[in-house]
Amino acid sequence: MRVVLQRVSEAAVRIDKSVHGEIGTGLLVLVGIENEDTQDDINWLVKKIANLRIFADNEGLMNLSLLDIQGEALVISQFTLHAKTKKGNRPSYIKAARPEVAIPLYESFKTALGKTIGKPVASGEFGADMKVSLINDGPVTISIDTKAKA
Repeated sequence: MRVVLQRVSEAAVRIDKSVHGEIGTGLLVLVGIENEDTQDDINWLVKKIANLRIFADNEGLMNLSLLDIQGEALVISQFTLHAKTKKGNRPSYIKAARPEVAIPLYESFKTALGKTIGKPVASGEFGADMKVSLINDGPVTISIDTKAKA
């Protein structure tokens, strides 16, 4: 499982010109799921995301987590995070999980993150054409791959 986290002061996702999910201060979480991902990947990743100290404390140092600031999360499925670009100019998405595998893991990820941070997460819609807007605070953007956790 691969995520890109963006610390935001606000973010929203629109589907067919209507707001589908929006947050204030917190994290925009772009999630890419591959065939080998499991609930163990979700559990590890959710704990990492909730506790990652990337928010400013009173001295302006990145010492606070999403839990510490009681921030929000907007989760967007993004299979393109698994793009392979080694050959040619057309990316291959062979490692991205098919919907029958990815959708249950995506839903489980959203549920687990919501339980961990103590509030529902906003989200897009799996497979939809989405327009995501954000104000990246910092900017702070971090990528995490569960296959590189060891």
